[in-house]
Amino acid sequence: MDLERYSEEDLDRLFELAYIKVSETEQKFPQDVLLYFYAYYKQAKNESDLKVTQNPINGEQLVDAFKANAIFQVKRFTKRESKIRYIQLARLHLEDEFPLE
Repeated sequence: MDLERYSEEDLDRLFELAYIKVSETEQKFPQDVLLYFYAYYKQAKNESDLKVTQNPINGEQLVDAFKANAIFQVKRFTKRESKIRYIQLARLHLEDEFPLE
């Protein structure tokens, strides 16, 4: 499936569907996959500004560092590219739950 050919409206609809499927699945994803879902979503929604807490509690600093690294890795992608990559990642990991055709 060539997602590049989708209209913005159709891509947005599919992106939201992918987000719902990823959010609702019972499947457990590896941590690196979760970070990519997080980063692609944030970039697609234009919410990738990092907020650093002054005094992190417990493991927050480590989690923030991993999230920041994931966001830095996807910063070069446009919102549209991030949506496409999110959909592709969802399709890869939720093949049976998220058929595209």
